[in-house]
Amino acid sequence: MKEYNRNNIPYAKKLRKNMTPWETKLWYKFLRGYPMRFQRQKAIGNYIADFYCAKARLVVELDGGGHNMPEQTEKDEIRTKELESMGLTVLRIWNLDVDQNFSGVCEYIDSFVKKSLPQSPAATAPSSEGAMR
Repeated sequence: MKEYNRNNIPYAKKLRKNMTPWETKLWYKFLRGYPMRFQRQKAIGNYIADFYCAKARLVVELDGGGHNMPEQTEKDEIRTKELESMGLTVLRIWNLDVDQNFSGVCEYIDSFVKKSLPQSPAATAPSSEGAMR
């Protein structure tokens, strides 16, 4: 279990109740029923990850247009580096991709999860890790 800032728990619960349309779509149409357990709005360190899969050591972040702004881009880079320093991989996916390429987003996440598991034959395949954006 990852360490987390307990002060973030009430906010994480609020976020779970008020998911964005893109988070709702990804959660209810894919991640909630995924064979590997994902958690939504998971407190990790000083952050709240949109989605987290402990077994795959994976954080999935959905980004809207505001993430294109220089100040937010810088904050996202710092956040990603801090989460990576905890041994996690962060996949950043644009909301637009959830709208326009939902099956591709699901395949992207599924592919990463399968590659991250030691018993998976894909785990030995060369990595093409990175964001979908």
